[in-house]
Amino acid sequence: WSVSTPRPPVPAGARRQVTAGQLRAQGNALFQAGDHAAALAVYTQALSLCDGGSEQAVLHRNRAACYLKLEDYTKAEADATKAIEADGRDVKALFRRSQALQQLGRLDQAVGDLQRCVSLEPRNKAFQEALRALGSSMHEKMKTMSCTDSKVEQMFQILLDPEEKDVDKKQKAAQNLIVLAREEAGAEKIFQSDGVRLLAQLLDTAKADLMLAALRTLVGLCSGHRSRTTAILAELGAPRLSAVLGVEHEQVSLAACNLLHTMFESLKEGLQKDFRGKEDAVVLDTSKDLKLLIKHLLELLELEGASAHGRDNALNLLIKVVPRKSPKETNNSLSLWVIDQGLKKILEVGSTVCGTPGSLPVTENSRMSASVLLSKLYDDLKCDAERENFHHLCEDYVRSWFEGQELSGKLRAIQAVSCLLQGPSDAGNRVLELEGIMDSVLSLCASVREAHQLVAVEALIHAADKAKRASFITANGVTLLKDIYKHSDRDSIRIRALVGLCKLGSAGGTDFSMKQFAEGSTMKLAKQCRKWLCNEAIDAGTRRWAVEGLAYLTFDADVKEEFVEDKAAMQAMFHLAKSEDRSVLYAVASTLVNCTNSYDHTEPDPQMLELAKYAKQHIPEQHPKDKPDFVRRRVRKLLSAGVVSALSCMVKNENPALTNSCRELISRVFLALVEEAEDRGGVVAQGGGKALIPLSLEGTEVGQTKAAQALAKITITSNPEMAFPGERIYEVVRPLVSLLHLQRTGLENFEGLMALTNLAGISERLRQKILKEKAVPMIEGYMFEEHELIRLAATECMCNMAMSKEVQELFLAEGSDRLKLMVLYSGEEDEKLRRAASGTLAMLTALHPPICKRIPPVTVHWLEILQALLLSPSVELQHRGAVVVMNMMAAEREVAEQLMASEMLEILSVLAKDKDKP
Repeated sequence: WSVSTPRPPVPAGARRQVTAGQLRAQGNALFQAGDHAAALAVYTQALSLCDGGSEQAVLHRNRAACYLKLEDYTKAEADATKAIEADGRDVKALFRRSQALQQLGRLDQAVGDLQRCVSLEPRNKAFQEALRALGSSMHEKMKTMSCTDSKVEQMFQILLDPEEKDVDKKQKAAQNLIVLAREEAGAEKIFQSDGVRLLAQLLDTAKADLMLAALRTLVGLCSGHRSRTTAILAELGAPRLSAVLGVEHEQVSLAACNLLHTMFESLKEGLQKDFRGKEDAVVLDTSKDLKLLIKHLLELLELEGASAHGRDNALNLLIKVVPRKSPKETNNSLSLWVIDQGLKKILEVGSTVCGTPGSLPVTENSRMSASVLLSKLYDDLKCDAERENFHHLCEDYVRSWFEGQELSGKLRAIQAVSCLLQGPSDAGNRVLELEGIMDSVLSLCASVREAHQLVAVEALIHAADKAKRASFITANGVTLLKDIYKHSDRDSIRIRALVGLCKLGSAGGTDFSMKQFAEGSTMKLAKQCRKWLCNEAIDAGTRRWAVEGLAYLTFDADVKEEFVEDKAAMQAMFHLAKSEDRSVLYAVASTLVNCTNSYDHTEPDPQMLELAKYAKQHIPEQHPKDKPDFVRRRVRKLLSAGVVSALSCMVKNENPALTNSCRELISRVFLALVEEAEDRGGVVAQGGGKALIPLSLEGTEVGQTKAAQALAKITITSNPEMAFPGERIYEVVRPLVSLLHLQRTGLENFEGLMALTNLAGISERLRQKILKEKAVPMIEGYMFEEHELIRLAATECMCNMAMSKEVQELFLAEGSDRLKLMVLYSGEEDEKLRRAASGTLAMLTALHPPICKRIPPVTVHWLEILQALLLSPSVELQHRGAVVVMNMMAAEREVAEQLMASEMLEILSVLAKDKDKP
């Protein structure tokens, strides 16, 4: 994971006796041999020796040819232009510039250069052919643009014609319209051709395929374009868009959700830009449009005619667009407005009791989505007054259903309490303390009606989570839950009662000495949970509660061991994790965190343990089966059961249930799964690498760090280009750089540096990405670290980064000690550190010859350090030393004389005769 052998220096560096002409000939030979990068380096070196005139123009022209081969068209154009400035009749330079311009899409300028070539050499058939080809290419482009108008009209005619029966023709027209809208020019053409009115007609047909085509085309029109979005919103109207979101057809509703999200993003982008001080009137308009859309989404929540998934999509949209993305944004006015206008509407969904007369159509995910939205809104509040207002609104809503109401009203109130306890639990606890609420929960637990009992038992379970209520419930609820569990003849009720018992039974967490139940009871509960989990005859919504139970019971190491031995139970849980019911995600993630012991645990201080024993304080004990060997075996069992594909699926399907705390749990599990190097390849092969990237960029700070550390472990031991193919490798850089921050642990710093070393050795584009993320100053900082492994990793990382021109320039900066540090580290006792530092010097002196003459002044010991490298028993160190000396001899006469005056020639003569070291 570091450069083991420095690059050979540029042949004959910049020796005084070598002329620019000789180097040009050498570059020509390399170019003919197909080594374009090496030819470019030699031409560049020749330019530094050239005083100007025709020789310089030829070198620029030759460099342009290299850049064309290397597909760097911007630099090719720049070099060709310099050659043309020196000689306006240089047809080779003109032709090369026309090729570069053509690739850059500037066809009119490319034609101008080619026409000049033809006028200078009228008989040159290559120029004539190139001009003809470019002319026809431009003609096609113009023709395409001119007929786009008629094509747009034609597509709409096909789609809107009721007589048109050719399904394939309609599908093709729809697809063409969507593709056209993705390009800015095409989107503008549709917009200018009365496209919005025609798209509105498609929406009004109520035919799913036409509505989908219209919605997807509108996404293209609105994407990143605020003024068009504003115009489209005015034309279509928020009520129409909201109505489409609420339709029964699931795909159409989802497409409408995607369009509304795009519109929100475009409008909010305008809002943020304009807050910086221009077009105040536009700010107000954009804000007004946003509120108008949100108002209709809130109204949709309590609209009886809206579909269940339409309601879910509205909640998901509100979660994405209302709360601030970051605490750094100071304006939370949108959240305050939604709380005032829509908190009770959100609670209408959260308090819905399925199966009761007049209840809103909801899915199994609706209540969880409402809880997540309420939690996000509560977290977005900035002061006590705002939070107090939130509490009052929640209390008023629960009272309105509870006080003076029939049993159905009381059920709604209790369901609302459950929703709040799952979301902003502070608000849930406040409401739970309202007079009569807790008594009603306990009395309804004994109801003979299943629906009533379900609501009450679930409320009791959610209340058992909260420390304030736990002692009250332990006193009053355990006996009740045991009775329900033993005597109820309904599995749906028994499984929930069991979860309540599991929660209360796991109050001691992982502390082996704090067991709530009699010996063996926990194991019996866990066995029953696994039995229900594997019983496919029970509906998924009920089986989810079995996972909830295991999430608490797996604090016990005996339960963990039995669970990982039951492959059917593990796979049943993974299958649930991939299902439509996303509310199971947190329970699955919690169970896996327990099984892999990936929660934070610090070793207690021995002295503090002695003090605690002396003071007769309780000391937590670790279960013998939670020792590292047992954990490793459990991880292997989970991997073989398919845990990675389940986790990847959980991350891939974006859902409100995938909260930041849930993301953190998944990140913890991934980190545990990649702990052993031999398991990492399997994790990557099953999609783990891809899933870790979003986890490392979004969520809690702890979660992001754990995911970044898992990425680092994979990058260290795998080939990064295979682990993260294509563009994905560039997305890994930012998470890895985040591991270098000072608040991270030494291990995280070390692994981040090692992973970046691997990436920096791959390509210049990756090095540029690392530079852009401002990693170099942090890497330099760790080169001074006391811990020898971190210092070594930072030096190795710098060795690979030194291949970048920008980094090379840093070593020449005035007043910088970078070069001095590298020279001194090349003389350290630690061989690995010497290897990294001397490798960096070999690289720097080869790629940037001006550095050679800066080495002698940095320290008086420079000569003895170089001699020590050459006399080292390590062949690698000798090689690095020889490369540095060779580059210094080639770079500067004065430096060469200093080297010759020492014993260097004598040492080199001895080394040159050693046939064992070619």
